[in-house]
Amino acid sequence: MAGDFAWPETMRHPGAVLRTAMLRTAVLAASGDPRVRQLVSTTRLTRAVVTRFVAGEDAAAAVTVADGLAATGLRVSLAVLGEDTTDRRQAEESAVAYGGLLRALADAGLTSAAEVSVKLSALGQRFDASLARDLALWVCQAARDAGSCVTVDMEDHTTTDATLTVVAELRREFDETGAVVQAYLRRTEADCRALAVAGGRVRLCKGAYAEPPSVAFTHRAEVEASYARCLAVLMAGQGYPMVATHDPALVELAGRVAGAVSADGQSARWSARKNDRQDGGSRLGPGPGPGPGPARRPFEYQMLYGVRPGEQQRLVGAGEVVRVYVPCGREWYGYLMRRLAERPANLLFFLRALRSSG
Repeated sequence: MAGDFAWPETMRHPGAVLRTAMLRTAVLAASGDPRVRQLVSTTRLTRAVVTRFVAGEDAAAAVTVADGLAATGLRVSLAVLGEDTTDRRQAEESAVAYGGLLRALADAGLTSAAEVSVKLSALGQRFDASLARDLALWVCQAARDAGSCVTVDMEDHTTTDATLTVVAELRREFDETGAVVQAYLRRTEADCRALAVAGGRVRLCKGAYAEPPSVAFTHRAEVEASYARCLAVLMAGQGYPMVATHDPALVELAGRVAGAVSADGQSARWSARKNDRQDGGSRLGPGPGPGPGPARRPFEYQMLYGVRPGEQQRLVGAGEVVRVYVPCGREWYGYLMRRLAERPANLLFFLRALRSSG
């Protein structure tokens, strides 16, 4: 889910930023070295880093992690890693993996607290758009049968139109399907207006792909300003906003905007959401919690597994709905290396572990 969340910035000094950039480049370069992968996979200290950010390689491990998170009041969005499919067989295997995961969640009684997130590239979008659409429909049906739902992840800007077209097709039959938008794209405010319809679940994130200035804001202040504008659009709309951020300022802003919308009386329409279910809303994931303050407009926070777990629990304790994005599957290595390259503290810990193991 490289494009769905941005990690919090923890280093501001120009020298520190430069050193961090060099470390990121080194880690991403090393990620293609099979010797490094072997070392990461087999070393006890580095395995501790892996298990912090990745649930495991199979459905059983993912369900165990989801169960533990749900027991603490968190919700879950599980993603099977492996977006770089290159042929039909791999794409179909990805869909089957999601089917197995959803059945395992249902068997464990977790679908009221868990959904799945799917990248269309994992289902073959890069080489066969119709195949990806058909497999996405199949996964959505498997999710509905299990009492859960699907959010379609967003990738780089070249796939945005195609992805939103598929989301629109999925919503004709599975109106609980969630969409993802990235605030750093210049088009996203308009996309939010189109997606914030009754019952529409929309995850708003900053975005993390390298994009050209012609299509994306490139300065941090511009991205944050865009995020705030998009957040206001979603909160004022008829959909269900999913606020994907680890940024403390944006976490606080979401609560304030939701309260302001409620104060304006615009959240009353939520009492008759067309997607409410007799089973407690499990097709949308669990219904929104009370949140602080009276009759506040419902929404949820979303954060990455292993990132700011203390803040996740603080928000749950304050009555917020918090969903944790949990990756799993055999293709965890590339995901882990991208995550480490984005966060200096984890990167330095990881490199120390590698050095001590050598």
